Amino acid sequence: MAVQIVNKIKLGSQGLEVSVQGLGCMGMSAFYGPPKPELDMISLIRHAVNRGVTFLDTSDVYGPHTNEILLGKALSDEVIREKTQLATKFGLQLGESLAISTHGDPSYVRAACEASLKRLQVDCIDLYYQHRVDLNVPIEVTVGELKKLVEEGKIKYIGLSEASASTIRRAHAVHPITVVQLEWSLWTRDVEEEIVPTCRELGIGIVAYSPLGRGFFSSGAKLMETLSDDDSRKFIPRFQGENMEQNQWMFEKVNEIARRKGCTPSQLALAWVHHQGSDVCPIPGTTKIENLEQNIGALSVKLTHEEMSELESLAFEDNVKGDRYRTDHLSTTWKYTETPPLSSWKFH
Repeated sequence: MAVQIVNKIKLGSQGLEVSVQGLGCMGMSAFYGPPKPELDMISLIRHAVNRGVTFLDTSDVYGPHTNEILLGKALSDEVIREKTQLATKFGLQLGESLAISTHGDPSYVRAACEASLKRLQVDCIDLYYQHRVDLNVPIEVTVGELKKLVEEGKIKYIGLSEASASTIRRAHAVHPITVVQLEWSLWTRDVEEEIVPTCRELGIGIVAYSPLGRGFFSSGAKLMETLSDDDSRKFIPRFQGENMEQNQWMFEKVNEIARRKGCTPSQLALAWVHHQGSDVCPIPGTTKIENLEQNIGALSVKLTHEEMSELESLAFEDNVKGDRYRTDHLSTTWKYTETPPLSSWKFH
């Protein structure tokens, strides 16, 4: 068995302890081309856990459902399950042409949780996120039902994903929010002005998804040559045409700095996220053991203040061309998540 090498950190103030780097499992089953071979992915997940990458991230919308089923099979080994911190999400559904709908009413929350418990083959979910905020349901109502699930022992900790600062505050007033998940990387830094400080003020941990820019910092524009026709990244403005051509300069600059450091550009980009603080856990996704090992290697890349400044001089909003989601999905991200006041729900 491989030796565990990844340390633990505490997220939030309710007791959740996770590996300092997690594993995003979405791409194993959904959105990044065809689903990958199940046995290979089970082997990858178990290898990750044995290496100390024990914080696993999934959602009921990945597949849908198939990624949770995969995690359930991978964690059917009790020894593996005991080592892991398992996070899943609810509240986001995709229809035809990937049209999005969001759900946060109490009956939906409860039914979604029960279904995830069965697919994951567990009695309790360690961290349960609202994947996207339902703009028709006061956040207090959604979190109120999550609080009941905590009290019933079906979930341990509550998280939010892509929530605004005011939504986070309102939610936290009902029950402590342990983690906020947000997109944070060298080319997505808009959360630094308001969301990150709000989390830190309230003692909420931060989980950074897509810390490698959905693979951009592994190979830059060349990434597009490797994507299948049904890969969702082909429909994201940031990855298209002139936007990608203009964004390529950032990859080249990062690659140049990485060569000086003796690491890969993806390790450098991931190290930058790790250097944001001890309350931040990035969850890079991968479907290959060699890439997992490379991501673990990012923990050994130490950046000086000058190197951080050099990277950040490249990575500001005006230098990145194109939105991070397709237009019809962008409306569900944190800038647009103000829910109705609680008083409006009394008529339901």
